[in-house]
Amino acid sequence: MKVLKEILNRFDWHQILLTVIVIIGAIVLSRTIKWLINKSFEKGDKLDATRFKFFKNASSLIIWTVAVAIIIYTIPQFRSVAITLFAGAGIFMAILGFAAQQAFANIISGIFIVISKPFRVGDMVKVGSQEYGIVEDITLRHTIINSFENKRIIVPNSIMGSEILINDCISEKEICRFIEIGISYDSDVDLATKIIQEESMKHPQCIDKRTAIEKENKLPQVNVRLISFGEYSVNLRAYVWIENPLEYMQVHSDINRAIKKRFDAEGIEIPFPYRTIVYKNDMNNSPNKK
Repeated sequence: MKVLKEILNRFDWHQILLTVIVIIGAIVLSRTIKWLINKSFEKGDKLDATRFKFFKNASSLIIWTVAVAIIIYTIPQFRSVAITLFAGAGIFMAILGFAAQQAFANIISGIFIVISKPFRVGDMVKVGSQEYGIVEDITLRHTIINSFENKRIIVPNSIMGSEILINDCISEKEICRFIEIGISYDSDVDLATKIIQEESMKHPQCIDKRTAIEKENKLPQVNVRLISFGEYSVNLRAYVWIENPLEYMQVHSDINRAIKKRFDAEGIEIPFPYRTIVYKNDMNNSPNKK
């Protein structure tokens, strides 16, 4: 407190005025830049949503950092205090620098994310073992992902840059969704294949990704393959191309429901495992027991 009072006593009104001007200038500049970024984004300029979010979050930090640096450099009292602190607190600064390594790593990773764009705001992504979600915001420190349960997953940018990332929207939005169904060994495989193809193609989100040669050769729009023989089922897999990856869960549910109804109507059995339970008392009372 004594040091602070001494510093304040040394100030003249020119220095106080300069400090006020710098602070007001930082506030005006910060709001102006945010306004310009908002206008640029609303006009549909080249600034995409990812850069919009990042630059908007970074602009205030950069402006206020520069403003504080200007105040310290131009006012002798602050400059002398800053030099004293830096010169006499080497150990403290070393500890602070070590603690800030992760923060700087997140900032650098955020910059690389904006430049290389492995994902963008609005993409559906899966990071490591986390669940799928929609990228909602990218700040200097972290990325916010909104899961399908409306939970916000806060992932540091350094992890976003180092973990394996699955992005369903990075180049083309269409995705191939596997629909796997097991039928009994007594069921007609060809009929089940036909039903799966017909019900999949009926869905409005199902698209035709065949090439011109594949269409000429009359290959099916929805390819269904027999992938394995299970303990109690013949397992089929349909390769269904979907137009919008954000709706893949609903599309999968709709097609499964339609296939189940057709299977029931046309006698295709979806098997389940049978278990035979033998009670110990029944074995003791068995007439064949000697």
